Amino acid sequence: MSIVVFSHSDCLEHIPDEQHPECPARIAAINDQLIRSGMDFVLVRKDASDAPLEAIYRAHTKEHVDFVFAQIPEYDHEWIDPDTLITAGSKAAALKAAGAAINAVDDVLTTYNKQAFCAVRPPGHHATRDKAMGFCLFNNVAIAAYHALETHGLERVAIVDFDVHHGNGTEDIVQNDERILFCSSFQQAFYPFTGEDTNADNIHNVPLPAGCKGPQWQEAVSQKWFKALDDFAPQLILISAGFDGHAEDDMSQFLLKEEDYHWISLKLKEIADNHCDGRIVSCLEGGYNLSALGRSVVAHLKGLL
Repeated sequence: MSIVVFSHSDCLEHIPDEQHPECPARIAAINDQLIRSGMDFVLVRKDASDAPLEAIYRAHTKEHVDFVFAQIPEYDHEWIDPDTLITAGSKAAALKAAGAAINAVDDVLTTYNKQAFCAVRPPGHHATRDKAMGFCLFNNVAIAAYHALETHGLERVAIVDFDVHHGNGTEDIVQNDERILFCSSFQQAFYPFTGEDTNADNIHNVPLPAGCKGPQWQEAVSQKWFKALDDFAPQLILISAGFDGHAEDDMSQFLLKEEDYHWISLKLKEIADNHCDGRIVSCLEGGYNLSALGRSVVAHLKGLL
């Protein structure tokens, strides 16, 4: 068994200023740890292709896509909001990031490969249907979910988001779509300050306090997610894999460790094995301490194996 890793050098061309935490070095840190871990013999690496516009339009308005492309500067960078910027290479990077998620869905649904990981940036889960925010331009997992539904004819797709920030963009796009189950855990009263009052039947949010450690997080998501996922019986599981809840990551006050990311990956693989022939596509979201990020991705992929 192997995991297909989709990425592309264009994802390194989205280059923010030197102080920005969402930087190209994140991809290098992941690759370094994968090599160091000895996992290369179970990984198949493939280059991502550009996401077609018609696939992006399933998750975003045309006005949003046009706005993002219109902001691309010839040089340096432009700020969309206090957190999110666009650089000369952002269009290429964003199209490859969304394209990787689409490629991964195609791969796990049409070949013998059952698991895929998208080592891409910019991340996506804060991008709403009509707004870029939180480092995110296009919502990669939402685009992938609608590709699976509309192109491959699936009827049920689950999205699981364990980034420390609420996946507000994904929730905005999929809320009340009974074909998609969305599960998100996050630090409460924290950016983007959403998710605690959601009452849609297809949304299962788990807000947890600052200082949350692994056992508390594991118990909470076990109670809130697993029965819902089993009852939903997904035909594909998509993961918004954010690792910024790690104890070494300054972007939050969660205290998770690599073993927690390994644990949730094992649990999601069990659910996928029971309901969708093991088919999982995982897309990188947050994770900004480079060492912790690389180690956590290794733990995540070992869990999926």
